[in-house]
Amino acid sequence: MTWVLLLAAIGFEVAGTVCMKLSDGFRNPLPSVLIFVFYAAAFGLLTLTLKRMELSIAYAVWAGIGTGLTVVIGVLWFEEALTMLKLVSVALVIAGIVGLNLGGAH
Repeated sequence: MTWVLLLAAIGFEVAGTVCMKLSDGFRNPLPSVLIFVFYAAAFGLLTLTLKRMELSIAYAVWAGIGTGLTVVIGVLWFEEALTMLKLVSVALVIAGIVGLNLGGAH
């Protein structure tokens, strides 16, 4: 259940970040409001996750998966450039998450 909470938190965080882009500097009202709704949900779920998971693991997974998803959304939805440097960088982030999870095993 802890991982489900963390994944939901990540989903809300990514949704909030996408709304930042869609808000056009707070010019579009709905995405502007949704930024705060989604981030409140994300931080609430992350707080519940941290009751049962190590901070270092939770935050690494949060940051890594969130980064990866925002890159994918940026490329597919917002037509941002996908460069080799971006791909390698995301791969390194994922490798770091795997390393933290393996290193945190008891």
